[in-house]
Amino acid sequence: MTAILCCNSFYSQIKTPKPSPTATISQEVGVSNVIVEYSRPGVKGREIFGELVPFGKIWRTGANKATKITFENDCIFGGKEVPKGSYSLFTIPGKGEWQILLNKETELWGSGEYDKEKQVCSITVEANQTENFTESFTIDFETFKSFSTIMTMKWANTKISIDVKSQGAKKLQKDYMDLLNEGPSANDYYNGAKFLVDNTSEFELALEWINIAIDKRPDAFWMSYHKARILNKLGNLDGSISTANYVIDIASDKKDDYGYIKKSKELIKKIKSK
Repeated sequence: MTAILCCNSFYSQIKTPKPSPTATISQEVGVSNVIVEYSRPGVKGREIFGELVPFGKIWRTGANKATKITFENDCIFGGKEVPKGSYSLFTIPGKGEWQILLNKETELWGSGEYDKEKQVCSITVEANQTENFTESFTIDFETFKSFSTIMTMKWANTKISIDVKSQGAKKLQKDYMDLLNEGPSANDYYNGAKFLVDNTSEFELALEWINIAIDKRPDAFWMSYHKARILNKLGNLDGSISTANYVIDIASDKKDDYGYIKKSKELIKKIKSK
């Protein structure tokens, strides 16, 4: 008996591979991160959806402990507003669509004690069948924009896609407003104007800010290029072309135009082709 106990104690100290290894993916979206912690079961020759993972029943979305997703900023998850924080991610797979659930309880190891009262989000997404086979359950991110991405879940020949949009743009706009009220520099106005034209529809405010930046730094031809972009957004095509030509004239006298002559010519060509 003593020998058996010693043997068991010895082997308990040896770390062996997990059948469903854990993984963590941290993805920057906008100016904050989305972090997913989950286990990755393999197909291993089994029929997955509809058998191993039944249709119409809640699933921990992986193996072992329920999948956890953390949003460092408020976000829009599949069209629903979700406050920043950590949530368990459960799913209800179906033949044509899946229900995706976010829950405040992050320490569950299965779905048996799932508390619907702690559910913060429920969305329905399409389930797509793919030609590409995925052996190990995989959560990933693709198709990035300034403040958004698509989160995917793939296993066997099934792929789920969820739109994730960070609310960081609103916070940055507020940060810029606070900064400008405190006494900004030309670069502050310039960076603020670029942010507005690229991420919001506040083009009039962007024009106001870029004009202030140019007044402070009239030699900064790159600022005038972005003014041309803003004028184009506002529909002032003649003003945009005139400003772009001004950039070309000023930058031509500089030792390095940093590519703004080419950019200005491309903008003019694009406007004239409309």
